[in-house]
Amino acid sequence: MSKIILTGDRPTGKLHVGHYVGSLKRRVELQNSGEFDKVFIMIADAQALTDNADNPEKVRQNIVEVALDYMACGLDPAKSTLFIQSQIPELCELSFYYMNLVTVSRLQRNPTVKSEIQMRNFEASIPVGFFTYPISQAADITAFKATVVPAGEDQMPMVEQTREIVHKFNSVYGETLVEPKILLPDNDACMRLPGIDGKAKMSKSLGNCIYLAEEADDIKKKVMSMYTDPNHLRVEDPGSLEGNTVFTYLDAFCKDEHFERYLPEYANLGELKAHYQRGGLGDVKVKKFLNNVLQEVLEPIRNRRKELQKDIPYVYDVLKKGSEEAEKVAAQTLDEVRNAMKINYFSDEALIREQSEKFQG
Repeated sequence: MSKIILTGDRPTGKLHVGHYVGSLKRRVELQNSGEFDKVFIMIADAQALTDNADNPEKVRQNIVEVALDYMACGLDPAKSTLFIQSQIPELCELSFYYMNLVTVSRLQRNPTVKSEIQMRNFEASIPVGFFTYPISQAADITAFKATVVPAGEDQMPMVEQTREIVHKFNSVYGETLVEPKILLPDNDACMRLPGIDGKAKMSKSLGNCIYLAEEADDIKKKVMSMYTDPNHLRVEDPGSLEGNTVFTYLDAFCKDEHFERYLPEYANLGELKAHYQRGGLGDVKVKKFLNNVLQEVLEPIRNRRKELQKDIPYVYDVLKKGSEEAEKVAAQTLDEVRNAMKINYFSDEALIREQSEKFQG
């Protein structure tokens, strides 16, 4: 069986460092590994419209922002198929058929859906499109016969729901769809990087993100304002690592070689943590080190993005060609689904012959 990746992001804003450590960095590594037959990277604009239906311009404007971030991070149109979800009409039809295989109560139990509904204050009035987006995700994943879905921990319930839909479809209609597996970040800190204020999630509305495209001065300001240990008032005070955002970011980003370049008095992050915990190490010094690490990681991404911004028609052409390629694959899967469900009336010559014999009989 082919090894295929499907993953993507909603175009509701520029991508930030949480996206980078949670999925983007890994996607590039997987793309370049040579282990996969196909890599599909989707800009999920139709999904973004489920809670932005009254603001389509926001989604429209952010398509190119996400595409720029993708390519700046190293996603290569020659190795991966970059496409726009809404340009693949087959995904809507697949979603419609899968809706018959999922109960309302099962959707209500989905932990990701529950938390997203709460976060958006949708408790009183949930848009149906938003409520059913796990089914839409199942259509996205199965349309491309993805075997692997690189995603953050918060997406585990969504992939599990896809697996349930695949199992139900195959048990009812015969082996047709491929059951995917989730591929989580291999670094715990990368699974859910907090905002710079220590809040559980980065959010544009909370203003607690560091964006991939940000200028060096803006990154530095944000790093120096980061939430640390509120009880670490003096340099000599012992500091706590738990809930300390600066050290969470260091867990996600820094490597031993960063110490050689920027903080040579320590051999590795373990030594830095031990010094902080016993006291005698100030937050400012640790933040300056983190800033150096982030600048090293983000500068080449920012520079590549600026080059790509000089030729926006090229970016749209990449997405157009990718969408055309993706549609061919989705159309093939849809044909197989229709055949399995026995709604392939006009292409089923045996059916036509059987009905002819029945009525001539």
